[in-house]
Formats: sequence, structure tokens, C-alpha cells
Amino acid sequence: MYDQTLHWLDYVVIGLSLLVSLYIGNHFAKKQTSTNNYYAAGGSIPSWAVGLSIMATLISSVTFLAYPGEGFSDNWLLLVQGIMVVLVLIGFVWFVVPLYRKVIGISAYEYFEKRFGFLARLYSSLAFAFAHGAKMGTVFFLMGLALASLTGINTLVIIWVVGLAVIFITLRGGIEGVIWLDVIQGFLLIGGGLLAVGIIVFSIDGGIIHLFDVAIKHKRISFAPYAWDFTRLTFFVMVFNGLFYGIQKYGTDQTIVQRYLTAKSAKEAERASLIGLFVSLPVWTLFMFIGTALFVYYKATPELLPANISSDAVFPYFIMTQIPVGLTGLIISALMAASISSLDSDLNCLSAIVVEDYYIRFKKNATDQQKLKFGKGVIVVFGFISLLVATLYVHLGSEGILGIIFGLYAIFSGGIAGIFILGTLSKRANKQGLYIAIVVTILFTAYAVLTSKDFNGVILLDLGRWNFPHHEYMIGVYSHLIILVVGYLASFLFPSAEVHEDLTVYAWWDRRKKANKKNK
Repeated sequence: MYDQTLHWLDYVVIGLSLLVSLYIGNHFAKKQTSTNNYYAAGGSIPSWAVGLSIMATLISSVTFLAYPGEGFSDNWLLLVQGIMVVLVLIGFVWFVVPLYRKVIGISAYEYFEKRFGFLARLYSSLAFAFAHGAKMGTVFFLMGLALASLTGINTLVIIWVVGLAVIFITLRGGIEGVIWLDVIQGFLLIGGGLLAVGIIVFSIDGGIIHLFDVAIKHKRISFAPYAWDFTRLTFFVMVFNGLFYGIQKYGTDQTIVQRYLTAKSAKEAERASLIGLFVSLPVWTLFMFIGTALFVYYKATPELLPANISSDAVFPYFIMTQIPVGLTGLIISALMAASISSLDSDLNCLSAIVVEDYYIRFKKNATDQQKLKFGKGVIVVFGFISLLVATLYVHLGSEGILGIIFGLYAIFSGGIAGIFILGTLSKRANKQGLYIAIVVTILFTAYAVLTSKDFNGVILLDLGRWNFPHHEYMIGVYSHLIILVVGYLASFLFPSAEVHEDLTVYAWWDRRKKANKKNK
């Protein structure tokens, strides 16, 4: 794709970055002697490290490449989701963190079973596995595609080399190795982004002031369209999507909930959550701004940009053609780090829920060492499955990577945030009512997915005017609302059913008031 190749110094920087990652993963191997250490680090990680790990987990190669692509081709509409996540977390972090640290062992979905029974746990953990399993293959593919275009190395070679490294790091280092590697990679990611912004800004005549003048003139720094229209991607579609995404991510997602357990105390875990989120939003903004800055840069120098280049490829092209030797390797290492920090977390957490939600249920007398051995096997299996998915992407092609990620969330979310809201906010909701809601949600999701255009623009089940009329991002929103409304109303059909009020926010609030009175 490019006329020049990487300098040998850049290859050295990239190689050293990968070797450091492998060393850190292997460094913590001796501590992985129990499932508590392997999945929760024995509750020994400081809050700032957990917070940076949360940030690194939320940031992947999707952020590193697709956000600049969106910023280059359009405005900042997709950033609305991140803003909503901040608002959501501020509202409920004080409840959800101590709830999980008190109620669960390792799996977030243990709460769902205690509140609504095994079917709720099965449904929610499978939704997590499907969503993150699909995401991993996409992240591997996007990372491989980008690195291949930058280095000239075959895409499949990159995917499998980095993929095997991710499996090794996760397998050996456990969650402790994952978290400390995330810390290093988080700094590398932020540093790479800031370095790119600095070079772009200093390359624009008139600097930062001219950049903002041009961006504002062309309506690049905005969240439009603001129309109340759910049939297309609008501000309000992203508001609702972000609202439920935030609840689902911080209230039900194993990759985040598991990190609550690695902190030294509930207060430390709350602090870590806020650190992670308040670092993530600036990073999302940083990479969206990179795209806007590239728009201004290439608008002034259109002769420097090849014709018909895709928006997702603009940032890699700039890295390859305008970044000095050595620094190019550093930014490419940041891209690779963004992928590794997301993927190693997914693998460890997928292993945790398979062991906790399924293995020990069918092998109740399993020793801790048997659980640990089985969990490591799960990491290997899921790792290779995700690499095979990425390989399929290479052969079949892919368009609109960021849209795929958001679409996968909407389709596979399955109303999990709705279950969490129902369980924590309702004293009436019971498992019978929830099970009816789950059936209705599955039927709705099947209808909406089949009658909407897939990622190739094809409708699998064309019902004409009865097709799902709204944007695909709304599928997840509606599924949460269906669970919430149907689950609550259907619970009235079973007035004598058991309700675990001790697992609601009201019980938590009563306990907190009593504790405050006792301390006075």
C-alpha cells in the first residue's frame, strides 16, 4: 500500500515491545498456583493499576484505528457512547462494586443466579461469551490488517504471531500478569496517541487554532444529527445505546467486574473504576481528535493523500509516511499493545466464566488444581477459535469495522443490562417473570436481526414493511427495555414467588445507613 518500508530501527522497537510483553506474562507465572490468584490476583492490586487496566481493556485496536477513521470521515457522534458511560458509572459505582465483592466468587453471573436462578446465569454468561468471542476475532483481524499494511508482513502471519503471544501471556501470567501488562501498554497507547497528535498539529500551518477553525467550519467537532429519528444513526440513538452499554459494561461485563475483585478493598475497587473511566474518555476523545486533525491536515495538503483511500487507512498511512524513524515503530507498538491489552483480558475472563459457571457445576468435587488446569485449557481453546475467526475475516473481507463492533454489541447484548436493572431496582421481580421476559427478548432479537440488513446489506428474512424499521444499534436498547418491562409485569402473575430483596439496591442502602449510624 505504501511506497516505503519500515526502517530496521522501527522493527527493533516493535520486536522489543513484543518481547517485553512476553517477559511480563512469564514473570508472574510462579504466582498462578490457585484459581483465586489466576482470576483475581488474590485481591492484591493497587487501585491505580486496576484503573489503568480497565482503561486498557476498554481500548483496543478498534479505538486506535477506527476512531481516527470516524473522525476523519465524519464528526464525533460515536463518542457520545463514551460520554454516556461516564454519566452512568458516576450514578451507580458506589452500589455495584461493593455488591459484587460481597455476593460473587469470580463470575459476575453468580449474582444473576442468586437473584433469579440458574437460567438467568446461563443466559447472561452465554451472552458475554458470544459477544466477546465475536469481538476477539474482529480485533485480531483489524490489528493484523493494520500492521500488515504498515510493515509489509503477511496479515495472517501477524495475526497468528501476535495471537500466539496473547495466548502465552494470558496462559502464564493470569489476571495479575494481564493487569500489569495493561498498565505498561496503557501508557504506551496514550503516549503513542499524544505523539501522533503533536506531529500532526505541528505539521499544520497555523497550528492548533487553525485546526479548530477548519474543524468547526466543517462541523467536524459535533454530535449531529440531533433529530429524534431511530431509523438512522443520530445523537439520541447513541445516547440510548451508550446508556445501556454503560450499565452492561460496568454492571454485568466479566472483564470489568472481575477487576473489582483484584483490588485490595471495596473502596479501592470503586476508585479504580472511576480512574479507568475518567482516563478512557480522554483517550477515546484523543483518537477521535486524531482523525479530525488528519482531516484538516490533508485538506490543506490533498496531494499527499492517495485517491480512494479508505478512512480507516488514513491514520496508518500518515504513520507510515510522516512519522520519523523510530517513532513509527513506537506508534505501531502502541497499536499492537492496544490489541493485546484487550485480548488477554477477554481470554482470562472467558476462562473464568467457563470454569465458574459450567465446569464446577458438572464436576462439583473438582479440586482447585483441577479447576485451574481446566481454565488454562479453556484459554488455549478460545484463543485458537478467535484466531480462526480472524483468519475467516482475512479470506472473506470486512467493511465498517467500528459498525461491526457496535452492531455485535447490540445484537448479542440480549437484554443483560435490563436483567441487572430489574434485579437491583425491583422488589417485585421474580425469576418466573424474568424467564418469560427472556423468551420474549429472544423472539424479538431473532425477528429484529433477521429482518434487518446484515453487514453485507442483505436482509435474511424480508417481510417488507414489517421489517425491523430502526437502526441496528437500537436492537440492544429494545432488548434491555423488553426484559425490564415484561419481566416486571410478568412477575405479578406469580405473587407468591420468592424474591431476594437482600440483593437489591434498597437493601444495600439500608445496610449503609445502619453502618453510618453505628460509626457516629
